Amino acid sequence: MFLTITTTGTPERPATDLGYLLHKHPGKAQAFSVSYGKAHVLYPEADAQRCTAALLLEVDAVALVRRGKGKGRGGAPDAALAQYVNDRPYAASSLLAVALSAVFSSAIRGVCAAKPELPEQTRPLRVEVPALPARGGPELVRRLFEPLGWAVTVAPVPLDPRFPAWGDSRYVGLVLESESLTLAEALRHLYVLLPVLDDAKHYWVSSDEVDKLLRAGEGWLPGHPEQKLITSRYLSRRWSLTRQAMERLELVRLAEADDSEVEDIDNAVEAEAETEEKPTPLAVQRRDAIIAALKASGAARVLDLGCGQGSLVQALLKDPRFTEIVGVDVSVRALTIAARRLKLDRMGERQASRVQLFQGSLAYTDTRLKGYDAAVLSEVIEHLDLPRLPALEYAVFGSARPRTVLVTTPNVEYNVRWESLPAGHARHGDHRFEWTREEFRSWAAAVAERHGYEVAFVPVGPDDPEVGPPTQMAVFTLGTATTKTTNEKEAQAA
Repeated sequence: MFLTITTTGTPERPATDLGYLLHKHPGKAQAFSVSYGKAHVLYPEADAQRCTAALLLEVDAVALVRRGKGKGRGGAPDAALAQYVNDRPYAASSLLAVALSAVFSSAIRGVCAAKPELPEQTRPLRVEVPALPARGGPELVRRLFEPLGWAVTVAPVPLDPRFPAWGDSRYVGLVLESESLTLAEALRHLYVLLPVLDDAKHYWVSSDEVDKLLRAGEGWLPGHPEQKLITSRYLSRRWSLTRQAMERLELVRLAEADDSEVEDIDNAVEAEAETEEKPTPLAVQRRDAIIAALKASGAARVLDLGCGQGSLVQALLKDPRFTEIVGVDVSVRALTIAARRLKLDRMGERQASRVQLFQGSLAYTDTRLKGYDAAVLSEVIEHLDLPRLPALEYAVFGSARPRTVLVTTPNVEYNVRWESLPAGHARHGDHRFEWTREEFRSWAAAVAERHGYEVAFVPVGPDDPEVGPPTQMAVFTLGTATTKTTNEKEAQAA
């Protein structure tokens, strides 16, 4: 069995940090004994720009039969040949999941003694599994991984390339890519979902597997749309264990909902109490500036791209001029919190018809984003690595092409005015860059020129005469000539 994990980096955040996170030195090839064979960890490539860690698991077929579930009931052996000749040495399964847990245990727990700040950082990740059993086919693979923020590429493996009429096997080649996950989250997804897709385990499943599932599924399994299928398959379809796990997951979900409501109430009370004592928070000023720009544009159908926990969507819903509001985010957890914030399950039919939330990555074109009056990218671009910006640019300005696009981002020049921010530090640990006013204007002007937009700039927050405002906003408007040409083409196509 073989699996690779690849990340890219910058001089400030080198890709070789992957070695610290996995607790395995990139300069060494290491071997570890596991229950049913030997696991090898090596790095085919390792430099500041790109680093790949590979896990190769050699399975001892004899040990698997002697110590596993190879013997038939009552001591009678199963078909003798099938015990030794099978796909276990080659196709990802619970054997590989157990090896991941054993070899990368610290990484799964999110522990890094050498660099404690690393486990909490999201990073570009690419996971490749060349041979994966997928009982349910490529569609099930996508249903399991896409809600977790992965861009999924899945290719069925034919039974025999020489005979296409025979069709595809139950195996697929899988590539997962994400910009928004930590390594620990990625490993926990694999630990649970590899045996789920295989729909089999190489060991007897007992009640302690429920605890393992809940630990690995913390933060993502309670809100997963395929929660029941995942739970049932992971627990080898044992109904008593599945019911126990589902009940505990429901308790977790309810507890999170209660915490969210308490937090919202506390924030509201605190905001009301401090209105007269403190200035308006920058987040509120930014939201007000965005809504004012949307009103000025005459937009009625609005996209909030990178909507997070839905604060802007919630504010737009209060104004009836916005007839359709769509929140898009790569994080399923953020969308779940947004749905609770908006109380979608209790919203009236008329109000509910105005709002949608769906998961999607802004690094890929998406036909669902076409045809809207305006799109908002509020504090989004700085969370992407610079090489990924052209993909976002094309997805929004080249493919979706709303009439108006609003982009806000921090002004790094203003950082010297934050007394609590150490010199040279970004405002948020996940910011891949923060631009000066000139850098932002140059980027925005180039984007506008490439895609037929006009752009204007609006300060958000106090406009300091020396360093400018804390937030800078670009207002892109599709040029009149471009709009006319686009409308003519659409009319001809119709």
